[in-house]
Amino acid sequence: MEYLYILREALVWITTIFWIYQILVSLCSLIKLKDKPLLVNKEHKFMAIIPAHNEENVIANLLESLKNQNYNKDLYDVYVIADNCTDNTAKIAKEHGAIVYKRFDSKNKTKGAALDWFLQQKIEENADYDALFIFDADNIVDTNFIKNMNKKLCQGEDVVQGYRDIKNPTDNWISSGYAIFYWMMHRFYHLARYNLGLSPLLNGTGFMVNFNIIKQEGGWKTETLTEDIEFSLRRIVKGKRLGWATDAIVYDEQPTDFAQSWNQRSRWSTGHIQCIEKYTKPLAKAVKEHKTVMNFDGFLYLMGTFPMLIVSLIILLTNIIMYSANELTSAEFVVNVLMFVVTTFCLQGLSAMFVMFLDRRPIKPMVKGLLCYPLFLLTWLLINLKCLIKRETTWKKIEHVRNIKVNDVKIAD
Repeated sequence: MEYLYILREALVWITTIFWIYQILVSLCSLIKLKDKPLLVNKEHKFMAIIPAHNEENVIANLLESLKNQNYNKDLYDVYVIADNCTDNTAKIAKEHGAIVYKRFDSKNKTKGAALDWFLQQKIEENADYDALFIFDADNIVDTNFIKNMNKKLCQGEDVVQGYRDIKNPTDNWISSGYAIFYWMMHRFYHLARYNLGLSPLLNGTGFMVNFNIIKQEGGWKTETLTEDIEFSLRRIVKGKRLGWATDAIVYDEQPTDFAQSWNQRSRWSTGHIQCIEKYTKPLAKAVKEHKTVMNFDGFLYLMGTFPMLIVSLIILLTNIIMYSANELTSAEFVVNVLMFVVTTFCLQGLSAMFVMFLDRRPIKPMVKGLLCYPLFLLTWLLINLKCLIKRETTWKKIEHVRNIKVNDVKIAD
């Protein structure tokens, strides 16, 4: 029992140090830094790429928002990859001015595979673009998105994640949970690390990549279900930081159906496990090779997902065993369990309100979402536990049905 006590104390210290580090980094999101100087002053040429599978209900709104960009219309082209579509996605995209590429591949249905298929063609053509954007078909893009991303490119940023806001944060407790999660990640993870000179991560949609990087890679070379995280980790392994653009805003639709949300988050969790298996060793080597905090922070990102979950579960299990063996009093056991519950669930809600206050978001419409946020996190914990036992690697489509136009969301001028 003495060894069990030592194990528990060691794991508690590891967990405590890990979260102290995360809190200290998060506080750096409160710092307002001076804008980086421009290395060049020009309007670059872009391509906006939209992988779309049966998205006839929503794609027109995205294309209209791209038409209305506050940027030279001759300096960007919009491409839609109609990926295994059986509806009118391609037809609607053409009607709204997009250049459509039809792809049919029943074996490789992932977003990463569609992007690689398209980008290899553009590399072969030696297409005349400086950089590219990736959007999901359900997005709506702020009018200054391209303008603000162009500024980042002029500042020397090669890979930049834009601010992924939510179209439907108040639909129900599920979409509210997503909104709160993203708002917290944007400030406490991405912005904080960008301010510190560490590396944010790509976040699925609304990001820019210098086309030269894609040429060097020979396409979009990802293998996991979370192609955005994998691409980010590949850059960090090479010692390359990613950028962050708070003012390049894209609005994203989140699921309201629990079954679809479960499937989506299961895919994300499975992708994270795949990234842990594939990139833990390269990231550890990168820490040794580059000897930077940025590489160490990237390594900690992987350790902070499933490894920390397993550590927390072991601590909880040791408390149960010690209590059963009368090595802990009832009061000590209850306090230890409450510490886990409070830090895992309750403090997250307070942190969410703090972020909303900082970002000047109205609290009242989100009261139900804030109250239900611990439930949202609990379901994600269950998803992670399920994925530790059984992983679902089959891609399942998330239905997008909210016909929200540009004028229906708050678009910054």
